[in-house]
Amino acid sequence: MTTVNSAAPALEQFDTTTARWGRLTMIAGLLFALAGPTYLVLFSGLDVDQARIWTALLAIAGTFGVLWIVEPLTYYPILGQASMYQAFMIGNISNKLLPAALIAQASIGAKPGTRRGELAAVMAISGAAMVHLVSLLVLVGLLGSWLVSVVPAEVVAVVQTYILPSVLGAVLVQAVVSTRSLRMTVIAGVVAAAVVFLLVPAVPALAFFGTAIAVISTAVLAWFLRDKFLHPSPTDQPVDKADEAPAHEPARD
Repeated sequence: MTTVNSAAPALEQFDTTTARWGRLTMIAGLLFALAGPTYLVLFSGLDVDQARIWTALLAIAGTFGVLWIVEPLTYYPILGQASMYQAFMIGNISNKLLPAALIAQASIGAKPGTRRGELAAVMAISGAAMVHLVSLLVLVGLLGSWLVSVVPAEVVAVVQTYILPSVLGAVLVQAVVSTRSLRMTVIAGVVAAAVVFLLVPAVPALAFFGTAIAVISTAVLAWFLRDKFLHPSPTDQPVDKADEAPAHEPARD
């Protein structure tokens, strides 16, 4: 208990620092991302008026707008605050950063949603970003043209076809294993199957919103069908006491 209390100020400072610099970094990234299009619109002489800009914005929002809500709600319970800033700045969350975070949490026995799990996600995403940058520099920047010329076209076609299902399948299995909740797993599986095989075929217009419907429905059902006898104390912090307990003392439930 003493260890948890002594770490609380440091964790609060960690939250404050990551929130401040995370927001500033995200704002800076947004400004840099908009700098190029703004220059083209204002100074390049392109025939782009406000009507076309709003039309393009509405088209993008209609296509990807649902992800602006679904992705933060889906990733936050696993990644935590600090890793959310990292993930949305780096990108490739579902197929690179999320698997790295889940594997790191599982490797050290940290549950998603705990302080230890959040710190594990931060380190895992930092490592994944470093590996990504080094591999891009070496395999793409230095050896890219040569590798493309020597890899058979059949191999490239197979990789393009199966790499994403393989990664997402591994993420799914890792999430099930790390969660260790049969009830939640069954609820999520039943809801996903119902959306894919029943709802979307019956109402094709909902196909694009299938992910949002599945995520929200799973969260709502998991809440109402949770074990009512397992209520944490209102004063408890979302930390894993087994993770935070001193090594020489037994973990307390």
